[in-house]
Amino acid sequence: MKSPFYFIVRPLDGKRYNNTKQIGGVDFITSSSEEDYKFSNRMAVVVETPLNYTGKIKTGDILLVHHNVFKYYNDMKGRQKSGKSFFMNDLFFVDNEQFFLYKKDSEWISHDRYCFVKPISKTKSIIKKRGNEEPLVGEMYYPNHYLIEQGVTKGARVAFQPDSEYEFYVEGQKLYRMYDHQITLIL
Repeated sequence: MKSPFYFIVRPLDGKRYNNTKQIGGVDFITSSSEEDYKFSNRMAVVVETPLNYTGKIKTGDILLVHHNVFKYYNDMKGRQKSGKSFFMNDLFFVDNEQFFLYKKDSEWISHDRYCFVKPISKTKSIIKKRGNEEPLVGEMYYPNHYLIEQGVTKGARVAFQPDSEYEFYVEGQKLYRMYDHQITLIL
């Protein structure tokens, strides 16, 4: 079974939500809200690639997907429904715009126009800064092909546009997903 346009995926570990934490051998639910996007599973295993797809992603690779892919929602009558990505059983459709990284041979690779920047701790300054991170500055963690061609490599310190930070946790590391055009400077 193949789709003409979509990747067919299933949630990693078979769970739509990552809302449990094990403490002392007991699983505790950390959030019971289906609307809370922070606990939506963002890892998907590729079951099938699109028909006539010739890219690098293969069956069994892991995709980092949009938070709405696996989420439930409630319709106007309060009935639990699956989102538009749901296909059947534990299978979901994912289009080219719904995933941002893919894992091949234990290495994460940026997809399409997306890149990932690691926030850095704030530096001492005479200007007051909120939070614990340097605003609008970070370390390039997963550059895409276009940025690499422009000389932006992994580990480069970069500046980015305001409000471009879309937070993800990839293997325990906090990263901001952004588009390549939102990177403004190499520092």
